[in-house]
Amino acid sequence: MEYMTGPAAHTQGNILCCQCGVPIPPNPANMCVGCLRAQVDITEGIPKQGTVHFCKQCERYLQPPGTWIRCALESRELLALCLKKIKASLSKVRLIDAGFIWTEPHSKRLKLKLTVQKEVINGAVLQQVFVVEYIVQSQMCEDCHRIEAKDYWKAVVQVRQKTLHKKTFYYLEQLILKHRLHQNTLRIKEIHDGLDFYYSSKQQAQKMVDFLQCTVPSRSKSSQRLISHDIHSNVYNYKSTFSVEIVPICKDNVVCLSPKLAQSLGNMSQICVCIRVTSTIHLIDPSTLQIAEIDANTYWRHPFNSLFHPKQLEEFIIMDISRVQEKKKGAGAGARSNKHTLAEAWVRKTSELDTDHQYFCCTHLGHILNPGDLVLGFDLANCNLNDEFANKMNPHNIPDVVLIKKSYDRTKRQRRRNWKLKELERDREGMDTDDERQYQDFLEDLEEDEAIRKNINIYRNADIPVESDTDDDGPPRISLAEMLEDLHISEDATGGEGANMMT
Repeated sequence: MEYMTGPAAHTQGNILCCQCGVPIPPNPANMCVGCLRAQVDITEGIPKQGTVHFCKQCERYLQPPGTWIRCALESRELLALCLKKIKASLSKVRLIDAGFIWTEPHSKRLKLKLTVQKEVINGAVLQQVFVVEYIVQSQMCEDCHRIEAKDYWKAVVQVRQKTLHKKTFYYLEQLILKHRLHQNTLRIKEIHDGLDFYYSSKQQAQKMVDFLQCTVPSRSKSSQRLISHDIHSNVYNYKSTFSVEIVPICKDNVVCLSPKLAQSLGNMSQICVCIRVTSTIHLIDPSTLQIAEIDANTYWRHPFNSLFHPKQLEEFIIMDISRVQEKKKGAGAGARSNKHTLAEAWVRKTSELDTDHQYFCCTHLGHILNPGDLVLGFDLANCNLNDEFANKMNPHNIPDVVLIKKSYDRTKRQRRRNWKLKELERDREGMDTDDERQYQDFLEDLEEDEAIRKNINIYRNADIPVESDTDDDGPPRISLAEMLEDLHISEDATGGEGANMMT
């Protein structure tokens, strides 16, 4: 027997395909690729069409069963989401490659080009390329549904204050903005005596209630209403309501304390002025400069009301004023204010300049008042005090006039105000006509009270030119060092509008 040597010994002969008779290299199936694909389809059982749900509101895709994720077109995240939908049917084949086929962004179609392999007849491995098309269907996610429905809420926090002035609410609004407590709200609704905050869960509402009780003197109570009940799974669906009542005392209110409360605060005078409301009520005795702080628990045990509302403020002119040396403290007297100066003043109403009638009073504003200045105050001598504690007081202990704050030209203050505040986005209903005046009062209080400014964010207004802060004769102003720069994200900061994802 002779054996072939050389190159001819290593050549491999062709065989004929058992189906069509075409010469082919030998393979385990003894069939050509065309006949093998005609006999066997390795993509059988893999769906060629599918559905992807997309929320147009927040631009997220649904990843079953209930997760919504944000994916860019032709991104790895979107590719993984599409492959998970056919993951079970791909278990019988080997996935070699996957990628997107370009489609128009508005076509509502996603096309995937997949390459798979599978072992077929007699161990032959067949590779096949096919396309899976997904239809993008619009479906609103649960979060967007709650926002759009506006009444699809699980808990509401109702904040109320029984006052005519909203200074405390304006202060509270700035605190909420600074601490970003408004980000989880579904809706904020403003009514005539308060705000309603709607939430998707009871836990978020409880967080807001805890924040309010730490921020302003208040008390709260809660209730819940049964919406539905599944007797098979024992699941209850409730809507919770939290009612938060803020103490009905605002800055610049004149109050009359009960004798027992005044005595417990260091034998203060019963007639006091509220100079600030933060987490406590800050009071000052205008006749002695004695100060006290009243928290929410103390107020609700010994409640008191304001003797006047802001519209009853009258304008007086200082005829004569003299600073008073520090009076001798009485028995058990409390702390005195270092930021105020005690003074005795003769004042006359600007509406009574044609008469010689003057009023004598003690005031805590001696550090800013001079003869000829205009000042706002309340006239107690010519009014009927409808208060249970004031009616029982000795008339000699009730002052004729209580001065509240120095009066400046409001138009000039607005023109020179080179700062601004941010506001909550809310639904306004039943608004009063003097809200703008009240808001201007709050802005003036910020300029006059440094302690309040430290708790809120003040932004520089680039539209107003910067003037010198060294104007001693003008009203108080906020320095540039206390202002924040308002953040504006421009196209230049982000590198332009951005390129299209489909290029």
